[in-house]
Amino acid sequence: MAILAGLAAVFSALLAAALRRLLRIRHQPTPAAGFFHPYTNDGGGGERVLWCAVRAVQELRPGLPCAVFTGDADASPDGLAARALDRFGVSLLCPPQVVHLNKRKWIEASTYPHFTMIGQSLGSVYLAWEALTNFTPQFYFDTSGYAFTYPLARLFGCKVISYTHYPTISCDMIGRVKQRSSMYNNDSRIAGSTWLSRCKILYYTIFSWLYGLVGSCAHLVMVNSSWTKSHIVNIWKIPERTKRVYPPCDTSALQMLPLERSTTPPVFISVAQFRPEKAHGLQLEAFALALTRLDPDLPKPKLQFVGSCRNKEDLERLQKLKDRAVELHINELVEFHKDISYKDLVQLLGGAIAGLHSMTDEHFGIVVVEYMAAGAIPIAHKSAGPMMDIVLDEGGHQTGFLASEKEEFSDAIIKVLRMSEQERQEMAAASRKRAQRFSGQRFHEDFTEAVRPILLPREA
Repeated sequence: MAILAGLAAVFSALLAAALRRLLRIRHQPTPAAGFFHPYTNDGGGGERVLWCAVRAVQELRPGLPCAVFTGDADASPDGLAARALDRFGVSLLCPPQVVHLNKRKWIEASTYPHFTMIGQSLGSVYLAWEALTNFTPQFYFDTSGYAFTYPLARLFGCKVISYTHYPTISCDMIGRVKQRSSMYNNDSRIAGSTWLSRCKILYYTIFSWLYGLVGSCAHLVMVNSSWTKSHIVNIWKIPERTKRVYPPCDTSALQMLPLERSTTPPVFISVAQFRPEKAHGLQLEAFALALTRLDPDLPKPKLQFVGSCRNKEDLERLQKLKDRAVELHINELVEFHKDISYKDLVQLLGGAIAGLHSMTDEHFGIVVVEYMAAGAIPIAHKSAGPMMDIVLDEGGHQTGFLASEKEEFSDAIIKVLRMSEQERQEMAAASRKRAQRFSGQRFHEDFTEAVRPILLPREA
């Protein structure tokens, strides 16, 4: 509790200092759009949203400078523009300004062994203080989910615009603690103790109230799915300022891939950062189980893991996954591709007959849409975005499979392997058609429509 009290004191002191500073100098923010995105090299869907959002703002307001607040020391304007193009196929109209952040350690989970959620949230305020004292934009875009920075940005005179991928806390999270379910965000020691579970419920309840308070400070909130919207509206309670804007999925290039593909051997692909919540281990176990249940006349499939590593912990997680493949005696059928280029990713997707996704309550699931657009039948977790928005029937035709447990994933893998080529292509075609609902162009249109009233000056 001492840690929590200390963090709260720091938070209060920073807000008080901000008030004193602003009342003293009364400066006007710089006419610019600033994107608070501390990790610009994570390679995930959040980074794609960042670059597509920058591009959309550049088109809507051509004369408005765009700046990116990042903790990546090697980031440069030309380097970020090149990365946006190479990794995500997004061509910026001009390179963004870069505002380097030196205090990023204050938002890293490793900095807070206990009370991680509130620690990172209050740490983000400290990081935002560094960002806004170095450069104060007229429009403050948060594309990484740091809602606790919104009151500070408003104190600096910014218009606060949020693109929220997922709620930092949700009723589902509180429910799992009440049910004493052990997951990556609920330690087994806590799940096994009634007293510790009650303490955590109280902690989550208080945090949820604070989260709702700071989130309501946003002038505009964009959310990426029906699941996220329901939680954000419930907690932030600003439905009139909350818009659902599906994230940009690169369907244009992927939809050019032929549906016909080699099945010697049949390839299953898994694209995700090597983070704990992505549950790569579940996919590996399900794949191994499917191999033991495989019909003798069916060819043995191959599994390709493709993803990026943000830090040392991710690298260690990747190595453990490789070691587990050896333990299961399937390492000859499993490949690992780390930090590959977008061009190479497209090539791998074009050779896969199905794609695996196993994250519980994935807010949206861009990778599931990418599987569908590429012609790889999705086998996704039966929850949140994939279940509510993505893997739905299209024109009366099934577009993929949903699963929760290892056995269900294994069953889906075998079903795909047993399909005739015609059956597989028919499902892949329906899946590809469904993916068109989540294109980059759709994101551009919906994002532009949402931010237009704030970004464009009012006509006299």
